[in-house]
Amino acid sequence: MKKIIHIDMDAYFASIEIRENPSLKGKCVIVGGLPDSRGVVATCSYEARKYGIHSGMSSYQAWKLCPQAVFVHGHFKLYKEVSEQIRAIFHQYTDLVEPMSLDEAYLDVTENKINEPDAVKIARLIKQDIWNTTQLTCSAGVSYNKFLAKIASELQKPDGLSVITPENTREILFSLPIEKFYGIGKVTAARMKKMGIKNGEDLYNQDLSFLISNFGKAGVYYYQVVRGIDDREVITEFEPKTVSCENTFEKDLDDINDILAELEKLIERLINRLAFQGIMGKNIFIKIKYDNFEVITRSCPLPEPTADRAILYEYAEKLLLSNWDHSRKIRLLGVGVGKLDLERPEKEEQLEIPI
Repeated sequence: MKKIIHIDMDAYFASIEIRENPSLKGKCVIVGGLPDSRGVVATCSYEARKYGIHSGMSSYQAWKLCPQAVFVHGHFKLYKEVSEQIRAIFHQYTDLVEPMSLDEAYLDVTENKINEPDAVKIARLIKQDIWNTTQLTCSAGVSYNKFLAKIASELQKPDGLSVITPENTREILFSLPIEKFYGIGKVTAARMKKMGIKNGEDLYNQDLSFLISNFGKAGVYYYQVVRGIDDREVITEFEPKTVSCENTFEKDLDDINDILAELEKLIERLINRLAFQGIMGKNIFIKIKYDNFEVITRSCPLPEPTADRAILYEYAEKLLLSNWDHSRKIRLLGVGVGKLDLERPEKEEQLEIPI
């Protein structure tokens, strides 16, 4: 049986900003664009989250929910430096590390460099090492596969440590709200609730054929994970062919202003992913799924390899406006880059996170 740890830093960007400026401690800190801009929330402190603020929300909407919030611009170079410190700590225990973003990673400690059989003890040591090195807290999940470790890390945030064993898997998953299952997004969760699937127990009681007929290949995934089955390995190296992100809307969109606002949010997510992986794109593509589930993709070359927000948005907007059938509603919108340039110029490292 494997021993997997999932580490998730607590409100990572906001926590670093508070560390750098202690006067922000205890305040509603929002890392993102200013309220009078078209920016979005990159992340926020837990104090701000109590007001319903979350990443991807427009800065103006966040300000309306919490007028007393302190808005700060992000500093990507610093976030990346701290992330490298944290990753170095991981490698003191194992080389089987799969980073998912600057603030999140899976570790396989089945065999480890300190010959410690207790994965929970290793998780405690890692949490303490991170605090000693960065003065930042993280939450850890320990289990026998990646899915369960991810679920465990969310159970006691912030600064928590939870363990899911074969003995308590069913108890934890059965009581878990369906929207808390990793891999089930808001739209799918809302659809499941209409079917009467409100928690893990409800999902468990659906047979495989029902899940496949209603959710396609994803139904197999849902059937397995609610039973604690996940055979994915911790992947230490991979070379992506494309980097992309997409969003399925709760309500189909046909207003151009709403669609462009969603496109801008997707570009924000895209450039953060590019920055994390240290790569640039040579072409850009969009994906549109209409309300009848018809999907189209369109692409065009970029003037040069880039991860620049303004350039990516300009070309994505042109693709969208020239290819969208204005008489039809959009169910899903995606944007990405391909023909990746993995050798990011040194000067790009000096950019702050674009917000």
